[in-house]
Amino acid sequence: MSPVTLHAELAANLAEREARGLRRSRRLLESPQRARVTVDGRDYLAFCSNDYLGLAADPRLAEAAREGIDRYGVGGGASHLILGHGMAHHALEEALANFVHQPRALLFSTGYMANMGVVSALVGRGDAVFADRLNHASLNDAALVSRAAFKRYAHNDFEALERLLVATPARRRLVVTDAVFSMDGDIAPVATLLELCERYDAYLFIDDAHGFGVLGDAGSGTLAHFNIASDRIIYMATLGKAAGVAGAFVAGSDALVETLIQNARTYIYTTASPPLLAHALLTSLQIIALEDWRRERLHALIAQLRDGLAASPWQLLPSVTPIQSLLVGGNDETLALSARLAATGLLVPAIRPPTVPQGTARLRISLSAEHQAEDVAKLIAALVRHA
Repeated sequence: MSPVTLHAELAANLAEREARGLRRSRRLLESPQRARVTVDGRDYLAFCSNDYLGLAADPRLAEAAREGIDRYGVGGGASHLILGHGMAHHALEEALANFVHQPRALLFSTGYMANMGVVSALVGRGDAVFADRLNHASLNDAALVSRAAFKRYAHNDFEALERLLVATPARRRLVVTDAVFSMDGDIAPVATLLELCERYDAYLFIDDAHGFGVLGDAGSGTLAHFNIASDRIIYMATLGKAAGVAGAFVAGSDALVETLIQNARTYIYTTASPPLLAHALLTSLQIIALEDWRRERLHALIAQLRDGLAASPWQLLPSVTPIQSLLVGGNDETLALSARLAATGLLVPAIRPPTVPQGTARLRISLSAEHQAEDVAKLIAALVRHA
C-alpha cells in the first residue's frame, strides 16, 4: 500500500468514526487539576478527573516534589536493574507495602505497565486468564500479550466463571478483575471471587486503581474495605488518581515481587520514574492515612448526588464510590447532554463505545473531596433542567 493510499484510508476511517459519534478529541487544560479548572480559555466546574481526594494540586505535594528535586535531581536516568533504583523508590515501596498490609511492593511507571508486566510474567502458553467483561483495557491487553488462553465472563456472572474454571485444563489459572469498575463505579465482590479461586486452585489479580485511597481503613483500598487477606491475591493500585501524583505498584509476597523483578518486561526494560515523584508520594500516603475528612466528604457528596438524581429519567448506575455513571444510551444524545452542561460551565465527560458497551453511552460523573455541596447542587439542578 502506497503512503498516499494509507493516509486516504486513515482519513476515511476517521470520518466514519466522526459520523458515528465516536471520534474523541482532547481539551487543553490550562490550570492545575482541581474542581475548578481553566480549559481552552474558559473556566469550568469540573466533574472529570480521578483526583478523588483532591491531592493533585495540594501544595504539600508540590513542596515534597521540590524537596525531591533538591535531593535526587529530576530524571531516573536508568532502568531499575541498572542504576535507576534510588532511595526514594525504595522508601516508597516499603511504605506502600506497609500501607496495604502486604510483605512487599514493587513500583511501576503506570498502571497499564503494571498490569501488562504482572500478567505476562505469571502466565503463558498452557495457562489461562479469566476476566470480567467490564475490566479495564489494560487487563485485557495483558492477557492477550501473555499468550495464555483468555476466557471472559459476563460482568459479575460467577456461575459462568465457575463453569470456565471447571472446564479449563490450564496448568496455572489467573482470575483478573477491576476492584472498582472504572466506568460503572461498582465494587467487585472480592470474597466471592476469592472463594472460587480457592475452590479451583486459581490466583486472583486485583486492579484497585479506583479503590486505593478511597476505600478501606485509612484509604488502604478494597481489600481492607472487605477485610480480606489471602496468599492467592496479587494486588495492584495506581498512584495518579486518589494519590494525586503518578505511577503504580504491585504488592504481594516476596516470591511474587522477586519474580516480577526478574521477569516483568515492563519493569525491566524501562527507565525508572523520576525519583522526585516517589518522594512526593511519601507525603501523599501520609495525607491519605491521616485526613479522613476527605473520604467523609466524598461519602456525603455521593449521597447528595444520588438523592438529587433519584427521579432522573436517566439511570444512575449503582455505586458507592466517587464514580457515578448516568446512563443516557445513544452516542449523539450523550454528547449533546455533555455539550449543554459545558455551555453552562459544567464539565462532565461523555463516555461512548468502545470504552463502554454499545447502547450504554453515559455521563461519567467523578466526584472529588475538592468539590463542595453547592457544586454538586449546581450539577443536579442543571441535569434536572435538561432532563
